[in-house]
Amino acid sequence: MSTLAGIVYLIATALFIFGVKNLSKVRTAQKGNQLAALGMLVAVVTTLVEYSGLDWTIVIAGLVVGGGIGGLYAKKVEMTGMPELVALFNGFGGLASVLVAMSDYWGRYLASPHSVSNSASGVPELGEMLSNEYGAAVWAVAVVLSILVGSVTFTGSLVAMGKLSGKIAGKPIILPGRHFILGGLFLVAIGASWFAGFGGMGSDAATGLIVLAAVAGIIGILAVLPIGGADMPVVVSLLNSYSGIAASMAGFVIGNALLITAGALVGAAGLILTMIMCKAMNRSLGNVLVGGFGDAEVSEDARDYTNVKSASPEEAAMVLEAATSVIFIPGYGMAVAQAQHVVKELGQVMEKMGAEVRYGIHPVAGRMPGHMNVLLAEADVPYEQLLELERINSDFKNTDVVVIIGANDVVNPEAIENPKSPIAGMPILMAHEAQTVLMIKRSLSPGYAGIKNPLFERDNTLMCFGDGKEFLVSVLEELKEL
Repeated sequence: MSTLAGIVYLIATALFIFGVKNLSKVRTAQKGNQLAALGMLVAVVTTLVEYSGLDWTIVIAGLVVGGGIGGLYAKKVEMTGMPELVALFNGFGGLASVLVAMSDYWGRYLASPHSVSNSASGVPELGEMLSNEYGAAVWAVAVVLSILVGSVTFTGSLVAMGKLSGKIAGKPIILPGRHFILGGLFLVAIGASWFAGFGGMGSDAATGLIVLAAVAGIIGILAVLPIGGADMPVVVSLLNSYSGIAASMAGFVIGNALLITAGALVGAAGLILTMIMCKAMNRSLGNVLVGGFGDAEVSEDARDYTNVKSASPEEAAMVLEAATSVIFIPGYGMAVAQAQHVVKELGQVMEKMGAEVRYGIHPVAGRMPGHMNVLLAEADVPYEQLLELERINSDFKNTDVVVIIGANDVVNPEAIENPKSPIAGMPILMAHEAQTVLMIKRSLSPGYAGIKNPLFERDNTLMCFGDGKEFLVSVLEELKEL
């Protein structure tokens, strides 16, 4: 690599770092995306210019086909489909790392099959083939990890996408003896890893490589199937971290320092976000990965309510007309109803009437990290009105009206009032402390936890039954008349 290319790579790395830093805040997230995209453009162009001997026909064809598919998806996907699209992106990232590692492995084997296949370990010959920067052992481990983690990411992400899109049952799918099956598969993967990485470059190593990819793919499927839909935001975040780790390992395989750095950034950021989300649910990562949450039958009293008061759009409008402070709490129901634009319009009307308007965002509301932030940002809701759980929870007791659109478990008082509840200890948005709660929901059905929500029958709660968007449109019409 030339000195100039190294300097440009350093600039691209800095753009990645500043991009990730800006993604930590809603106000600067768009700028962060732009910086990271610029860094990737610089990295790709530099790589294409730096390395000679490229088949430009293949490069251009890849850009046209890949860019065309990406552009088509970007145009067609609905905002409600964004979680499964993100899961698919994670999967493709893992698959790309697998293909890079395999192609490099086979490229070295086919380039000199006889000189390396007669060695007991393959290390001396590989050391001669590689630059001084990377030893043969490092290269072998990187190949194995790239294929192992990348394959798990690919198939696991496809299962997550299926669960998010409804093509696979959202509830946990528990296979008999799954832990023993996974344990056996991991042992096979370890054996295959040894043959692939340190068994030389003969037929045994090649077979080990293929077996490793196949077994890792099965592990990815079996690891995600037992995880329920409620935990999918955490799974998507973790798979994102996996894709970064696989990319970083692929960087070691091909000796590209920038790919190592970029992959490590994605891996670290995804893991940090995963731990933040686990904390938001008061559950350990191990507990999420073991799965089974939500597998139990819906509790007998989940739909047994005796003190439910409902409100029509006209009655809800009258409540809002008298409010001086309003907090909106969005949930997956808002995404399904595509009600974010109506929510924003209602917020604007309330502001014109003199009310203070804010939005309470729970970290695991929706089906992917930041799902509610993305939807509300699409509707151009002011960034300063989007407040996370820690910042807004103390304000509910001084709020006139809380409007909940399709959220359930994240506002369930059971989490703090019943130590035996499945969601006991989970931090919730303290909506029940407000003077009045307007709960917009299609029915009294439980959330993913499958338990009763006492908020539905609190004296200060009015159930607003119906589609979120249609109900809010009717409320807006009533407010305009008032």
